[in-house]
Amino acid sequence: MSEKADVVVVGLGPGGEYAAGALAEAGLDVLGMEAELVGGECPYWGCVPSKTMIRAGNVLAEAGRVGRLAGEAKVVPDWGKVADRVRSEATGGWNDQPAADRLADKGVRLVRERGRLAGARRVTTGDRTFEAARGVVLATGSHPRIPPIPGLETTPYWTNRDAIAAEEVPASMLVLGGGAIGVELAQVFARFGCTVTVLEGQERLLAQEEPESGDLAAKALRADGVIVRTRTRAVQIEYDGTTFEALLEGGLEPIRAERLLVATGRVTDLAALAVDTVGIDPAARAVRTDGQLRAGEGLWAVGDITGHGAFTHVSMYQAQIAVRDILGTPGPDADYRALPRVTFTDPEIGAVGLTERQARDRGLRVRTGSVPIASSARGMIHGPGNEGFVKLVEDADRGVLVGATSAGPTGGEVLYGLNVAVHNEVPTDRLKHMIYTYPTFHRAVEEALDALH
Repeated sequence: MSEKADVVVVGLGPGGEYAAGALAEAGLDVLGMEAELVGGECPYWGCVPSKTMIRAGNVLAEAGRVGRLAGEAKVVPDWGKVADRVRSEATGGWNDQPAADRLADKGVRLVRERGRLAGARRVTTGDRTFEAARGVVLATGSHPRIPPIPGLETTPYWTNRDAIAAEEVPASMLVLGGGAIGVELAQVFARFGCTVTVLEGQERLLAQEEPESGDLAAKALRADGVIVRTRTRAVQIEYDGTTFEALLEGGLEPIRAERLLVATGRVTDLAALAVDTVGIDPAARAVRTDGQLRAGEGLWAVGDITGHGAFTHVSMYQAQIAVRDILGTPGPDADYRALPRVTFTDPEIGAVGLTERQARDRGLRVRTGSVPIASSARGMIHGPGNEGFVKLVEDADRGVLVGATSAGPTGGEVLYGLNVAVHNEVPTDRLKHMIYTYPTFHRAVEEALDALH
């Protein structure tokens, strides 16, 4: 006999957890299914603990800058204290009971199993079947993409989860992948004494962002002693029990390291969800949804599996829309024109909307303006560690920003104003006549507007 519920939420990462709780608080009978930790990747192995580690590395670097200015000795890093804080504060010791209890307090019934679709409004796990009167919300997230490099699968390589949980800093580490996860963790481990090499097959690090962003990230990593190898691919991985060896394309000299971190992106697994039972291609990279996050009759999807970016803020944004739709509350469709993202290196590299290349590829007549942070008053005051820039991308025909990058000591925070401008299509002429607080990093935006050409 099938068990009944109003809504079944499959996957309780940030978006799924929010959706389940909000729907239950609205009076619906909600069943939430999660095979791992309630809360998903973000609080345990992603956003929160990684930024705790990054904060520690940044403090260490800043202390070193102060020490050099004062002529004092180099600061000695203590990874043990960082690992303790990650374990006890940022992740709660990898204990999701508080999160599970919060959902239970809202009335959510929790099933700690992996759910699969079994047709419209039906979910199964093991020998149990659940029927959802209103529908099903898919929020199963993504997992690390492991490239098909010969020899890799049989080695004890790390993913971001292993790096976050590390009790000790390895003497050396090879990072496959120069995206956000790879460069963030590379910088952290380097600042705590690890000899790090990053391999990236593309021309630059952060290949999906502005070229200037990739160049800045490479410069920052190299300043911390990281060896950055772009346009370089591993063709074989070997492990002898103590050391990894990566054989490189073109017969280049192999790279050896104590640890290997795979940070080559994330993928979804729609086949594991049995999406074919509701007419969705199980081989697809993402679940297609409409503006209200509907993926079919009585079916919604939020988060990574929708293909709009593996970001917590995207899953939460989408979950809010899906909840409104399930409850019958009118609201605007999802709008991804001003999708923000930040790579939390030092300097931070924030971006919103389109890059210059993406805008040109869409046929827009583009004007850009770019200024270095160091040329601003706050940049000069900041001194050491003031690397960065503000770059604006304007649709010249409409006179509005369609993209922007804010890189610098607080690049992610400066991004907020640019996010508002892109989202609301504020005319650049109007932005030029705002009052920009002196002396702040934000004033570089004013200079970048003046530099549009």
